[in-house]
Amino acid sequence: QLQLVESGGGSVQAGDSLRLSCVVSGESFTEYTMGWFRQAPGKGREYVGSISWIDSLTDYTNDVLGRFTISRDNAKNTVYLQMNSLKPEDTAVYYCAAARAVRMRIDYVKWWGQGTQVTVSS
Repeated sequence: QLQLVESGGGSVQAGDSLRLSCVVSGESFTEYTMGWFRQAPGKGREYVGSISWIDSLTDYTNDVLGRFTISRDNAKNTVYLQMNSLKPEDTAVYYCAAARAVRMRIDYVKWWGQGTQVTVSS
């Protein structure tokens, strides 16, 4: 099994940047597609983006395309979410996720992190 621990959240102003990290422990995560989801107050958990284990192809929801970047460092067992040009609507709890699949879907997620809060004020 995997354990996922996120860090890097915080409170920032609109237009600022943050980098979230997800450190993975347990079994090797090299064959897991890793992703990020977020959940705003009163809303469901939504997909942000992912990076495939098989070809490192990244994918993003349209809301963050061009502003967020996902990367992974297999040697450090870490996945990153670089968030630039943050907007108030990006405010949410951000969750790291691991799926035993080539591409990420929420119903494919096998392991979740505990989440880290990101708050963006205008």
